Amino acid sequence: MELARRARSAESEIAPVTDFLGQMEVLARMPGAVDLTFGNPHEMPLPGLVAALAAQVQPRSETWFAYKTSEEPARTAVAAGLSAELGTAFEPQDVAMTQGAFGAISLALHLLTDPADEVIVPVPGWFCYSPMLRSAALTPVPVPLDADSFDLDLDAIAAAVTPRTRIIVVNSPANPTGRVYSHDQLTALARLADDASGRIGRRIWILSDEPYRRIRFAGVPFTSPATVYPWTLIDYSYGKILLAPGQRLGYLALSPLMPAETRAELRAALTPLQLSIGWGFPDAVMQYAVPTLEEVGIDLVELEAKRDLVHGALSEAGFTLTRPDGTFYLWGEAPDGDGDAFAARLANDQVYVMPGRLFERPGHFRISLTATMDSLQRALPSLITSA
Repeated sequence: MELARRARSAESEIAPVTDFLGQMEVLARMPGAVDLTFGNPHEMPLPGLVAALAAQVQPRSETWFAYKTSEEPARTAVAAGLSAELGTAFEPQDVAMTQGAFGAISLALHLLTDPADEVIVPVPGWFCYSPMLRSAALTPVPVPLDADSFDLDLDAIAAAVTPRTRIIVVNSPANPTGRVYSHDQLTALARLADDASGRIGRRIWILSDEPYRRIRFAGVPFTSPATVYPWTLIDYSYGKILLAPGQRLGYLALSPLMPAETRAELRAALTPLQLSIGWGFPDAVMQYAVPTLEEVGIDLVELEAKRDLVHGALSEAGFTLTRPDGTFYLWGEAPDGDGDAFAARLANDQVYVMPGRLFERPGHFRISLTATMDSLQRALPSLITSA
């Protein structure tokens, strides 16, 4: 059977990541390995997460494990959390519970796009944007962030808009750079998107990819595009703040600033679309646990200490690094501008980092700070001597 063109295109886009993942599944299991690649847990799961799930496993009724769409207690808890965090009143009907952020992004694409539409994505940025778009018969339009600060480059975004543009993806806090975009930047982006929508004669949407929203360091404020641009959808994953990416739980939320008629149309389409794209709802137990999980999260004080340890030691050793405002990543320039060569030298010491090539920036590298403090301390001498 001949593979569909969009499947082959998606396969080609994601191949560097799947190849790297395959290598790491073998290497990271070797005794003494220090894995600083993906944002996976390196310690036992959070007790609060385990307790929340355990409390929901025992059935309360015959339908406890029956088919579930977006459960009302989960939607109510999410809407309350969003309202408190973002200072804008979300309603439960604004929320669709999904299988993590992947499910939320897929739902957003099905809600808003038609084949051959264009979606502007940040570079460097999450390496799954383009493959997801290709598999949906959409065209990714990579737009570089500011080369020095990794802030949004509004001129580059404006230049990338065409009559086919449908969505601008904003990821804040950003993977891999850790940048959190300011209120002023996002307000300017909202004006840009509104002006461009008028110019091309169709609405340009913002998809605000916020899985790291609750992972910010002390004193760093947060603005969601949903509070400054009415035509915004938020996707979120609990897998980051819980450090449990294998437990698929997330949501898609509509900006409450959206015009009432548009909002009603999208609300009505959520459940039918989730049914039609393959039952895109989280498992029953995960949904039951949402009200409790809204209050559970990793130790941000410890995470900040890890950031300061590694950033401080590598900066002192002469590395050029972005000091992250959030996420659990550290992004830096590779010695001699060759991220693959740097990663290969570290691999000789069984220390593994992610080369920037996977983010379309071969001169950089990314470190995941989800490793234990002991692992990070053991990795530092190799990181410094491999420069």
